[in-house]
Amino acid sequence: MLEFLAVSLITILPDFLIRRYVQGKRLGHEIDLFTLWFELRWGISASVILTVALITAIFFYHPTTSNVSSLFRTVSILPESGGRVDRVHVKNHQLVRAGDLLFTIDSSIERAKGETARRRIAEVDAELVLAESELAAANGLIGAAQGAYDQAINELERTRELRRRNKNVVTQQKLDSLENLSISKQGTLDAAIADKDVILARITTQLPAQKARAQAELSEAEAELAKKSVYAGVAGRVDQFLLKSGDIVNPMLRPAGILVPTDSGRGRFLAGFRQISVSVVKVGMIAEITCAAKPFTVIPMVVVAIQDVIAAGQFRPGDRLVEAMDLARPGTILVTLATLYEGQADGIPPGSKCIANAYTDSHDRMASGELGFFGGLYYHAVDALGIVHAVILRAQALLMPVKLLVLSDH
Repeated sequence: MLEFLAVSLITILPDFLIRRYVQGKRLGHEIDLFTLWFELRWGISASVILTVALITAIFFYHPTTSNVSSLFRTVSILPESGGRVDRVHVKNHQLVRAGDLLFTIDSSIERAKGETARRRIAEVDAELVLAESELAAANGLIGAAQGAYDQAINELERTRELRRRNKNVVTQQKLDSLENLSISKQGTLDAAIADKDVILARITTQLPAQKARAQAELSEAEAELAKKSVYAGVAGRVDQFLLKSGDIVNPMLRPAGILVPTDSGRGRFLAGFRQISVSVVKVGMIAEITCAAKPFTVIPMVVVAIQDVIAAGQFRPGDRLVEAMDLARPGTILVTLATLYEGQADGIPPGSKCIANAYTDSHDRMASGELGFFGGLYYHAVDALGIVHAVILRAQALLMPVKLLVLSDH
């Protein structure tokens, strides 16, 4: 309507003035309701054509969309393992910081396993102390066995020397007895050394392995115990959190609630523009939005990111081939908008629905001279048409409360 009224000033109005003052036709006589089309056909036809062209140019170079929302993410509050709730430390709608304890699950079994592992470590430490004592005793036995063996060898060598000098002094039986004694003492020494090696193997290999295993069991028990305490991963507000002591929670079937991060969806809006606007919407483009959550307010924005794929075209491999006819719903270009000035979107809760306009700016291209005279003139007119869309957006901002509160059937 605004476009038609603007165009009629340069089409219908001059046509009427020519008919009235040049041709002398009077309103209500030659120009009446029945002859309006015939008398003003050139102005009306030009007005319709220019209005359609104007609307097309405005909506192409200054795209608009009502698919705008400040999307935000949520974090499901899930334990790493299921169980019965032991104690709840926060309340629903409470603000929490990253690392705050939310609730704990009954951990009696994990605590018992941890205590068993600690007792086993203590037992191994005690066995190490005992093995050290046994090693000292084994060293003493080796010393005694070594002394007895050396004495038996010395006695055997002395007896052999006496027999070599005089065979009648030492009998063969005596010599055989001393040889057997030395062999026995050597066996005793070897047995003592073997016992020491066994004790050393226990100290250096067996008991450390047992202690390492007990420590691994303790670490496993502590890890399982840590899973029984659920902490906030990010700062935010706890919602839909109605846990009570004794409730059963499960990471697969029953989450405990939702955590809404504090900074999620603040000052950022996602807008879906039509695909025909691909060549127009660019990063750095100025835009404006108006939201029902903040009526009578137009917020300046800037395009900070454009998704380079259209989500409607995605597919997942399955057991059937993709049929193009099933993709009848046209997708949109996902554009990320950020506030041009910090704090202007304060008061708009995440998830709010808004209306957005984006405005083409060809000032840099015209200043560079690449467009030429006629191209610069054309794009100068295109940029000027943005004011029409800006007026429409402000009219929508004014009428939005009436539309939602009075004319809506909700």
